[in-house]
Amino acid sequence: MSDQATISAQKMGDLVRQRRQANNLTQRELSELAGVGLRLVSELERGKATLRTDAVNRVLAVFGLMLGAIPSPRNAGDTGDTT
Repeated sequence: MSDQATISAQKMGDLVRQRRQANNLTQRELSELAGVGLRLVSELERGKATLRTDAVNRVLAVFGLMLGAIPSPRNAGDTGDTT
């Protein structure tokens, strides 16, 4: 696991916790709304980096969000062509 993945997972967990608390939801209530287990919500909020993306998206969907691809910095000379 890279440091970048750990940082991203922790930021995602912080975001979910903040949104949950702002909506006055318990972890159990959020898990029920998202149709996932309480353990997943707990692990997500703690920044676990190895959760299933479909399950994370179910939690994020409660807040009108979803995971997505974003452009990343490229090395000099990298054209992005994979062929």
